[in-house]
Amino acid sequence: MSIHIVAKKGSVAEFVLLCGDPLRAKHIAQTFFTDSSCYNEIRGMYGYTGLWQGHRVSVQGTGMGMPSFSIYAHELIADYKVRGLIRVGTCGTISEKIGLKEIIIAQAADNDGGINESRFGSYCFAPCASFSWLHKAYSLALEQKLTATVGTVFTSDQFYDGKIKEKMAVAKSLGALAIEMETCELYTLAALNQVQALSLLTVSDSLLTGEQVPPLERQVAFNEMVTLALETFFSDTL
Repeated sequence: MSIHIVAKKGSVAEFVLLCGDPLRAKHIAQTFFTDSSCYNEIRGMYGYTGLWQGHRVSVQGTGMGMPSFSIYAHELIADYKVRGLIRVGTCGTISEKIGLKEIIIAQAADNDGGINESRFGSYCFAPCASFSWLHKAYSLALEQKLTATVGTVFTSDQFYDGKIKEKMAVAKSLGALAIEMETCELYTLAALNQVQALSLLTVSDSLLTGEQVPPLERQVAFNEMVTLALETFFSDTL
């Protein structure tokens, strides 16, 4: 049992979906899992374990931003021996080639936070996805004719940022496809603990045009991404 996830030993599966909004964790459990049970309600950050097509899997809310995300991902790995994590989240595109409701498979994450600077000092670590899962997710997306793009994202430490235009210009010039708030920390923790990790992101809005996906349409697109994540976990055994 850890501090922020209060779950009995063995109640969390080896593979976990991560989403910022705890109500999305509840939605995933109710929509995709059978025989699901809630293992955590501390601070309203729901966690559930259930079965998907016979495979045991969990979903955990993490909150927004790297500091909050880091708490939950760290405890899942360190205290519950999770071996693989896939973030299923949303992002704002900064690419003219990426449309609303499309899926971005994050191969790496630039960032403007100070966590890794604190960890590694002058060593500039490049947070990257687990290639086997990245390759599998992209292959599955092609098979299912989903519109998915592999590329770098920019993990921002601030949602309301007075310097966002300048940062977005740099990120865009270096090829980043979108801005989000957690992938950098996921990939860093995965590397530090030698577990597998992937970040799948549904484009919910465009930071170039201001367009946004209506809530009902967003939910349909989000569900497609969750299915892709679950198949990435278990496609070898389906």
